[in-house]
Amino acid sequence: MSSSDGFSDFFYTAPDGLRLHARVYGETNSVHWPVVCLPGLTRNARDFHELALYLSRRADNPRKVIAFDYRGRSQSAYDPDISHYNVGIEAGDILAGLAALDIAEAAFIGTSRGGLIVHVLGALRPAVLKAILLNDIGPVIEAEGLAHIRTYLDPSPKPKSRTEAINALRSAHGGDFPALTAADWERMVSALYRETDQGLLPDFDAKLVETFASLDPSQKLPDLWPQFDALAAIPLLAIRGANSKLLSVDTLEEMRNRHPGMEAITVDGQGHAPFLETGNLPGAIAAFLDKAENTAQTK
Repeated sequence: MSSSDGFSDFFYTAPDGLRLHARVYGETNSVHWPVVCLPGLTRNARDFHELALYLSRRADNPRKVIAFDYRGRSQSAYDPDISHYNVGIEAGDILAGLAALDIAEAAFIGTSRGGLIVHVLGALRPAVLKAILLNDIGPVIEAEGLAHIRTYLDPSPKPKSRTEAINALRSAHGGDFPALTAADWERMVSALYRETDQGLLPDFDAKLVETFASLDPSQKLPDLWPQFDALAAIPLLAIRGANSKLLSVDTLEEMRNRHPGMEAITVDGQGHAPFLETGNLPGAIAAFLDKAENTAQTK
């Protein structure tokens, strides 16, 4: 493990042979449930860096944390067949990574697309899910949120400097995220972009945008209520940005109704999706994981 960065890089092979990447924090923390972090559509493992450090370095109940790069993102190889950029194949990639790491069960944190993958994992391999955190995602995706995502992804901005990148992100997201500090925007740039000889570039396969562009925001997407209902016995924490356009208040309330044990947090001053390292969220997430594990051990 790199003592300066707090994680090691782990590479493994997907079922179809593609070389994929994950970060592993707290490699020696094997007593408690590990935590698997799954990012959003064009995001990557760097989104979880601060939270992963917190969870892996706690004095009480330190956990191994694995943050994945999906195929076509960051250090994972790009797929020549863009039809493979879908949640079904990505769920299979996660299971392959867990098998390579010899992890049979874990708590899962899914942001946006990562939460959709959690729903798929619940259908494919429910025993792997010990606890679930859904970050600004649920069984119903609002058309307004999809339209907003398309607006800032097509075309993906290519800023010439970090300052220009921060200004572009503030322009696209500032209205939904008035609570963010300058340091938060800096971290967002570091997570979204890679530095190259040509300047800053979005750290994902540009063809990902093509897979999203085919969606019609005016058409309601199929909901995932059957898949969500199948998670009813698993401890669940749902986090929603107060300004989210993707996860509605009505959907969150219906999730509560269908999963009576579900805990929920609404994050003021943030939209889709809340930064999990901000405010009191790291402590709340750690407390949820500890409670879920302690409850399971007493049954």
